[in-house]
Amino acid sequence: MTILSFWNETWTAAVVNHLWQSTVVVLMAWLLTLALRNNHARTRYWIWMIASLKFLVPFSLLIAAGESLRAKMATPIQQPAFADMMEQFTQPFAQTAASATATSSVAAHAGTASAAALSHTEVWPVILLAVWLCGALAIVFSWARSWWKVRTIVSASTQTTLLGDLPVLSSSKLLEPGVFGIVRPVLLLPKGIDERLTPPQFGTIIAHEMCHIRRRDNLTAAIHMIVETLFWFHPAVWWIKARLLDEREQACDEAVLQSGNDAPLYAESILNVCKFYVESPLACVSGITGADLKRRIVRIMTEQVARKLDLGRKLLLGIAAIVAVTTPVVLGLVHINHVQAQVTTENATGSVGTWQGTLHGDRDLRLIVKVSKDDGKLKAVMYSIDQDARPMSASSDALDDSTFKAEWFFGKYAGKLSADGKSIVGTWSQGPTPRPLTLVRATTETAWEIPAFVPRKAMAVDADPSFDVATIKPNNSGSPNVQGIGFNGHDATSNNTSLVDLICFAYNLQAKQVVGAPDWSDKDRYDIVATVNVEGDPDSKQLRTVFQKLLADRFQLKFHHDKRELSAFVLTVGKDGPKLTPTQFPGPGGGFGLRPAPGGVTIPVANFTMTQFADALQMLVVDRPVVDQTGLSGKYDFNLTFAPDESQFKGHPPIPVTKAPEGVEEAPGFFEAIQQLGLKLEAKKTATEVLVLDRIEKPSAN
Repeated sequence: MTILSFWNETWTAAVVNHLWQSTVVVLMAWLLTLALRNNHARTRYWIWMIASLKFLVPFSLLIAAGESLRAKMATPIQQPAFADMMEQFTQPFAQTAASATATSSVAAHAGTASAAALSHTEVWPVILLAVWLCGALAIVFSWARSWWKVRTIVSASTQTTLLGDLPVLSSSKLLEPGVFGIVRPVLLLPKGIDERLTPPQFGTIIAHEMCHIRRRDNLTAAIHMIVETLFWFHPAVWWIKARLLDEREQACDEAVLQSGNDAPLYAESILNVCKFYVESPLACVSGITGADLKRRIVRIMTEQVARKLDLGRKLLLGIAAIVAVTTPVVLGLVHINHVQAQVTTENATGSVGTWQGTLHGDRDLRLIVKVSKDDGKLKAVMYSIDQDARPMSASSDALDDSTFKAEWFFGKYAGKLSADGKSIVGTWSQGPTPRPLTLVRATTETAWEIPAFVPRKAMAVDADPSFDVATIKPNNSGSPNVQGIGFNGHDATSNNTSLVDLICFAYNLQAKQVVGAPDWSDKDRYDIVATVNVEGDPDSKQLRTVFQKLLADRFQLKFHHDKRELSAFVLTVGKDGPKLTPTQFPGPGGGFGLRPAPGGVTIPVANFTMTQFADALQMLVVDRPVVDQTGLSGKYDFNLTFAPDESQFKGHPPIPVTKAPEGVEEAPGFFEAIQQLGLKLEAKKTATEVLVLDRIEKPSAN
């Protein structure tokens, strides 16, 4: 087989398919950047850079990876119709068996014919290869000549100073300021530039060049030069080059302005550089005067603010990335798709049933988890039979290979399904420390009985509860955070609460609304158990009444009301409406907890009104009062997951906050997390009611 016949048989379709696929990716990049035209330029830059890199990475590599997995995982089965459609789209020029046979026949005929004569079929590849080689060599020669020119200037320059580890060189040539080099970059400045520019102007130019260094722009420009050399004949490559240059400079402009530099001053600096110096001849020298100068100056002077990516655009980018990567892999895996689906179905069916296990702790709890299938999806319901055996549906559950995961508002479980399908070994997470929990498949003989759930009786609406007896003990744990205020059976309880915490809860206040409290009232902490003298579960107002009477009796609290202007947070509904789930635990009680999350904490909320949620936030999380103006009257279950900063939890989160594992997205900030619930929290100054303490004492003896 000759080289030409090998090319005809093997490479023509592959090259044409690769160019087609790369063109499709470029069109996708253009559509994405069009959708993100009002967002940060750095995002659009990397979209174009990925489109450039696609020319160097053929989809056939990912297809081969899928085929390799197919060979290891299952016996190939016939391709379904959708796979044929995908293959037609991604590989429209795939060579058919007939064409391969015809090509082989031509090659065989050529082998027996005179070696001095070449058919037209064999001449064209030679001509095309020669044209491509000439173009590539011309690109390389132009690049090498420009590089040598700048290299000569750098060699003749003198070092003037250092910016950190970055050498700063001065050149007598009228070359624009720029960064030269990839591995060990240097900042090249024309001699006398500090005399032509004012110190503030000079500072903005340096800030621009430092942005290029931080972004590694010379490296990415050099990578695209390789793409230009190999695919110089493709118009999209030159289009990408122009877009990269424009977005690169706009990204640096945005960074310079975001660092606090004055826009008119910065624009004047660029114009002065253009007036006195010549643009760099080499694309991988990052300078100041690149891209469309007029458009840049207009953007800078109008101080157009780039928006952060909202959820919709993040989803758009994620979907585009998934489609680009998974499409070729799916082509390789297509023969096993049905087999995998069958295996997944068998595993899912294997997890269906009743599971039971004991969660060990200060008090052992027997748990039953019933897993069923509804419309092909798993559904898990938990019963804690040593408590009230209330059925609690998981908010999410899944079986990934043999790992079963389920999450409830108050905790989550993850465990490995055994090979025989009789047990799940895993951990239960509810609080800072996960605990081991093994669930065993229940049989008719071994199944625990689930008691009938009897909803707790609510306290009469007109009841005015007090307490018969109360025990107050010092808490010396050293923790600065409240560990809980609530109702347990017949007792109103509080754990690790200061006197200010109790006043805030009892009178629905934030700490800044308590005026005149002595220092010890916010430092000394107590555990309190007060036996309530009225039957039934109190609502939040009735529970506050119990603590109001406790404060007056045991702490001798006396006060008067006043109004002060304070900074407060106002809780409202976001523009797209609330994203909250109506409670599945109706009744007088409610829950507000805390557990770890990747890179932050999760506050699970159950059976809370928005007013109760605002009260909990102002007491436990934020540093000022929270006013509910949502207008929502229902009760909801939801999780609030965020990375706390110094302004939340008084700067001391009640549980350790660890960095998210690699590959797991960090938790958002507090205010962004509120927005993800379809809510909004804004700071406003408002006349706020305060409680002025007239008398307060340490608790009387038990």
